[in-house]
Amino acid sequence: MPAEPASLASVTETALSTAEAEELAHVLRAIADPVRLRLLSLIATHPGGQACVYDLSSEFDLTGPTISHHLKVLRAAGLVGTTRDGNRIHHWVVPASLARLSIALAPKESV
Repeated sequence: MPAEPASLASVTETALSTAEAEELAHVLRAIADPVRLRLLSLIATHPGGQACVYDLSSEFDLTGPTISHHLKVLRAAGLVGTTRDGNRIHHWVVPASLARLSIALAPKESV
């Protein structure tokens, strides 16, 4: 999982450092794919806030391994966390990552 930045201001308030821009680009690339964006939404809205590949596979015309690959990309971007329960891996959305993304993309406040 990527390192947590000390703070990430809105791109409209403060110019990003190279490291901040790279981190933000990594996260944006992860959710730029429609399948991954939909997976993130399905996990966030799934009862209990957690879902495994089995829970998600009926929503897509994709194989389980392909869905797992997309979940791995979301995990690498720090957007999704996992918990193992026997043979199943439950995925959940990392609220702090969504909050950082929201802050980074917030418009400049009017004066």
